[in-house]
Amino acid sequence: MSPAATVEGVWRALLGRRVAALALGLAAVALLFVIDLGTGPARLSPGEVAAALLGRAFEPTTSAIVWSIRLPMAVLGLLVGAALGLSGAVVQTVLANPLASPYTLGLAGAAGFGAALAIVLDLPLPVAGELRIVLVAFLVALFAAGLLLLLGRLRDGRPEVIVLAGLAILFLFQALLSLLQYLATPEALAQIVFWLFGSLARASWSKNALLAVALSVALPALLRLAWRLSALRLGEERAAALGARPGALRLEALAWVSFLTAAAVAFAGTIGFVGLVAPHLARALVGEDQRFLLPTAALAGAFLLLAASIASRAIVPGSILPIGILTALVGVPFLLGLVLRRPSGSRP
Repeated sequence: MSPAATVEGVWRALLGRRVAALALGLAAVALLFVIDLGTGPARLSPGEVAAALLGRAFEPTTSAIVWSIRLPMAVLGLLVGAALGLSGAVVQTVLANPLASPYTLGLAGAAGFGAALAIVLDLPLPVAGELRIVLVAFLVALFAAGLLLLLGRLRDGRPEVIVLAGLAILFLFQALLSLLQYLATPEALAQIVFWLFGSLARASWSKNALLAVALSVALPALLRLAWRLSALRLGEERAAALGARPGALRLEALAWVSFLTAAAVAFAGTIGFVGLVAPHLARALVGEDQRFLLPTAALAGAFLLLAASIASRAIVPGSILPIGILTALVGVPFLLGLVLRRPSGSRP
């Protein structure tokens, strides 16, 4: 057998494994989605969930529980998890740092401050109620993203500059958030704290539609950058030699990450560690080829958030725990294991 045929055989086998991993991830997310719809005070079997989704439920209450309460929450969990997982994979690639996540850039802190600002102040906006909180959180997160990209552009998009700028933005908005919490009334403070925990309980079809549009725009845009992102994993010099333009690529990718993260945090609150853990799970399945890593990371993020949603209703029967607490409880040991596993003196 010629060397060319051997290489082609290896490539075909690798391609088959990656496609199988994607299919497996899609099936796992679909399974958790159905389980999530059946989990809660009124437990439903997969058959009852399927009947309700098809409009053939025997009990009207079953159909109401699935369509009006659980389905919007499950769809929001799927979309938010996918957005955070995808964002985390891109951030870790462009910053060449396995410990990076969208929250490293300070976007979650900015969205949290925006939500708190809308809760404490009666801002004159064209929308009212909960949508006002979402709108202000989204706008402040986009402002932080613009500031981050501007600072990065001043230094040619160097990763260490972007990381330091992100940390500075994070601490800035955390300080402003603490100030608002100090000045808030007890009622407003309780609302701020609940929002910052992260929750899918505020799901609605209008929010799901907006987040689905954001994800459907950002995912194809990032997939078009896939080969350049893969080249960036080879190092800046090789990426530049291949025509990837690392600085411009990094800023363009981070712009999409900022957009996705701002939307996810604005709709669901601060849900941490999904953007850190999901890319590592995806990387273990499909490797560094960004054409497969990006969609697999989105599936891994959706899987993690749906699993957390199920646990949030199953741990304490009759109540729903804040989902951000559960993702942190899983993410902290993972982060510590990742840090301890890395050899000393290695590059981040």
